[in-house]
Amino acid sequence: MEDHHQNLDQDPVATQETAGPEAHAAVSDAERQRDEYKDLLLRKTAEFDNYRKRTERERATVAETAAAGVLEELLPLVDDLERALAADAGPEGSDAYRRGVELIHRQLVDLVRKRGITPIEAVGADFDPHFHQAVSYEPAEGRRDGEIVEEFRRGYMLGDRLLRPSMVKVAKG
Repeated sequence: MEDHHQNLDQDPVATQETAGPEAHAAVSDAERQRDEYKDLLLRKTAEFDNYRKRTERERATVAETAAAGVLEELLPLVDDLERALAADAGPEGSDAYRRGVELIHRQLVDLVRKRGITPIEAVGADFDPHFHQAVSYEPAEGRRDGEIVEEFRRGYMLGDRLLRPSMVKVAKG
């Protein structure tokens, strides 16, 4: 029993030195392979970290470019609104002012439509919590239960994705 404990307590380096050349070669090969794997792991970890940082930079650049495109398209509308606000309304100016605001509204609607944004048609539709946010319920004669009777704020979709739900009033049966 003492021999068994004595073997466990022996120094591995001393054991390697007293072992034959075959054992020494096997340990040497194992150490070399361990070092190769460690080096490979360190290189792959660094490569992955660089890849992650590069994709984050590319994603930020793409988002910034997309935002710049939309903002660039909005700038002429900002200019038109500034001109409208600076204009002297005068006695007949309210009608011209209204036409100017309607023109700017049409330009904005065209811009969002061009970007793939579509309004949600809510009034008359059945309430759907995935697309509508009910802010009030009220009895409405001649309307079915759950029918949207009024829209307070229009909702919008970007393709199949909800950007903003419609804020609505729903008929209560």
